[in-house]
Amino acid sequence: MVDGTIFVGGGGPTYGEPQHLRLDRANRHGLIAGATGTGKTVTLQILAQGFSDAGVPVFLSDVKGDLAGLARPGSPEHKLHGAFTERAGTIGLELDYAACPVTFWDLWGAAGHPVRTTVSEMGPLLLSRLLDLSEAQEGVMNIAFRVADEEGLALLDLKDLRALLSWVGEQRQALSLRYGNVSTASVGAIQRRLLVLEGQGGALLFGEPALDLADLMRTDADGRGRINILAADRLMGAPRLYATFLLWLLSELFEELPEVGDPDKPVLVFFFDEAHLLFDDAPPALVEKVEQVARLIRSKGVGVYFVTQNPDDVPEDVLGQLGNRVQHALRAYTAKDRRALREAAGNYRDNPRFDIEDAIREVGTGEAVTSFLDRKGRPGMAERTLIRPPASQLGPITEEERRAIIAASPVAGRYEAEIDRESAFEVLAARAEEAAKAAEAAEAEEEQAGPADREYKAGRRYTGGRVGRSTSHPRRRGDSVGEAFAKSFARSVGTRAGHAIVRGVLGGLFKGR
Repeated sequence: MVDGTIFVGGGGPTYGEPQHLRLDRANRHGLIAGATGTGKTVTLQILAQGFSDAGVPVFLSDVKGDLAGLARPGSPEHKLHGAFTERAGTIGLELDYAACPVTFWDLWGAAGHPVRTTVSEMGPLLLSRLLDLSEAQEGVMNIAFRVADEEGLALLDLKDLRALLSWVGEQRQALSLRYGNVSTASVGAIQRRLLVLEGQGGALLFGEPALDLADLMRTDADGRGRINILAADRLMGAPRLYATFLLWLLSELFEELPEVGDPDKPVLVFFFDEAHLLFDDAPPALVEKVEQVARLIRSKGVGVYFVTQNPDDVPEDVLGQLGNRVQHALRAYTAKDRRALREAAGNYRDNPRFDIEDAIREVGTGEAVTSFLDRKGRPGMAERTLIRPPASQLGPITEEERRAIIAASPVAGRYEAEIDRESAFEVLAARAEEAAKAAEAAEAEEEQAGPADREYKAGRRYTGGRVGRSTSHPRRRGDSVGEAFAKSFARSVGTRAGHAIVRGVLGGLFKGR
């Protein structure tokens, strides 16, 4: 073992020098790649445990449900204990089983603590990606967020966003003059996408209490970093929701954490499993954002490790920033597979002892071609490596064990009860109710007046008392959108048409919650 490193594997006559991941270069990001069944999950598990033992908190998603075993020590009774013992002897490792401090999270709140964010924190760009909006629809979403900022409307959950979009749709003419075209078709399309998102569980993601990033960066009493495991087996049924949530989390870390340069060890390590979901059909603006976050977040002390089947799942500009690499076997059954294999081999520093392309094709389960940055930040020479066995349990844990760990968690009870404070939905509903009452009062007053008086008022309303003279009052430059709407609304509520608008549109949208 080498101080300040994580032992990954190696040793033995068939393999090269023992391979270590340097903690002071671990924030330079990394890649774990390989075909299904070649050992990526075990590699992720041993790296996560290595970081935890070094006092580094970890966040990872449990796509298949078997990473929960990190919370339990391995056992001599495990069916692979004999193979693990033999491998440990081959690479010169004293196998010592141990568990990690684990915090479970779950969007649905069943397999872990609920995890939420607010609509405002997600922002229009990521929401547009999540909803798969067109350019025009994304423009409307940006306008809605701008109006919310100007009017002081808090966007916390999806009902806030739906209420705001309904209001934007009703005021599309005034908003179009100020911000650009707002069409009812775009608003309607966004509303339909929100319904689909709700059906996928998206409504559970948005709300309060929102996730406090400090709760992802805890250490236990022994100084070990806590491993935060997001239950993602169910979440994978909505892959766009999964990818967007993880990208939001990265963005929040980038925005909130201070600059630390290159620390002796990362402040947090983030594993992005099934990384291809982040980039599949992603618009250029989103890929550019991922590239920017990957490039700059390392200065915040955060290491990002992409886990995927093939390196070409990751855009080249992002791939070039991944300095620490573990490449498990790739299968080359087709011409496309062979091209991908050649490209994967080309990402490594040549080793004169073996052909890298052949090695990537031939390594068995639990073996890999590895390359880690040296103390000067240079890529190490590629080596064939026998990956060390895990110290924690390989595979899932029981439901009873999971419940006990959740109950003993340092954040137990903090996120379970949802909070619904006053936000855009309630504010707009209150405004609509006040407008409805004003309209009813105006209508009652008009009905009490005589026919001649009503005719006189109607003439004053539409001509200003002078035939052929317009009485339209253009909105002053200093008026906010809300003020302009209020003034326009006040001029119309005295008419039966205005009353119908209040009751039929606003009243129908906001009452009966």
